[in-house]
Amino acid sequence: MTSRLTEINVDCMDPHRLAGFWCAALGYSVLEATDSLVEIGPDRRPDAQLLDAVRREPVAASLFFALVPERKKVKNRLHFDLSPIDCTQADEIARLEALGAQRADVGQTGAESWVVMADPEANEFCVLRSLAPGQFDV
Repeated sequence: MTSRLTEINVDCMDPHRLAGFWCAALGYSVLEATDSLVEIGPDRRPDAQLLDAVRREPVAASLFFALVPERKKVKNRLHFDLSPIDCTQADEIARLEALGAQRADVGQTGAESWVVMADPEANEFCVLRSLAPGQFDV
């Protein structure tokens, strides 16, 4: 027996703005939206096709952004790691900054191979080394 990670939920003060940021960052689309909840993910498949895929193997989880009244107060206990696939790490950081992300200090030494950033509502995430051809080879 096993379970699959199918959704990740993020509390936020502006679900539509945060969903827009993460859609642009990940190449996702809005799947469903109300005033207080936005779901994003890879393009939607018919329910039967998606259920079959989830039963066979892990699939990309959708992200839900849910409206809450309070601001984030402390460092995240869980965060996303992003790996650029078609550009350098520096180029991806610049792209994410143009979308509204900022560099964040969570106590790193400066010797790390990753860069800590924060989305428009200060949720930390990391940009890892690039997996682009010529940047990462196996």
